[in-house]
Amino acid sequence: MIRDAVKSDSDAIAHIYNYYIENTAISFEEAPVSESDIQRRIKNVQGAGLPWLVAVEDDAVVGYAYATKWKERSAYRFSVEISVYLSNQMQGRGLGAKLYETIFSKLKEGGIHTVIGGITLPNPASVALHEKMGMKKVAHFEKVGFKFDQWHDVGYWQRNLTI
Repeated sequence: MIRDAVKSDSDAIAHIYNYYIENTAISFEEAPVSESDIQRRIKNVQGAGLPWLVAVEDDAVVGYAYATKWKERSAYRFSVEISVYLSNQMQGRGLGAKLYETIFSKLKEGGIHTVIGGITLPNPASVALHEKMGMKKVAHFEKVGFKFDQWHDVGYWQRNLTI
């Protein structure tokens, strides 16, 4: 089941996200986040009229996806950046695609034209997911993130929802 995130989901979301913070360069955050950090982030996203969704299986949050403003200037108001994270045990089951399908639908209903996803490279699984979802690579920035004592590249994938 995929539904809107609620405050009580924050601990599970933090647990999922902290795995990526602590063990991978997928997120460029370097310090674990707390339940209250996630509560604040959900409130900010939803307060901006954007979706934060969770995937639930057997009453447990096993993944999430959300959208944030791409940039603050008003001309960017129809573009968002999207993110999806799955519990480490849930990868490869199609859940990321289901979350993205749902969030794309909600964003399109909300008048969003363009979705943009950033991926730390290399990351073949994330690239495959984004391309499966109809996104195409539009940018590649070399050595822009420094984590775990090494430099990382970031690529950006984009899809227009209204064509």
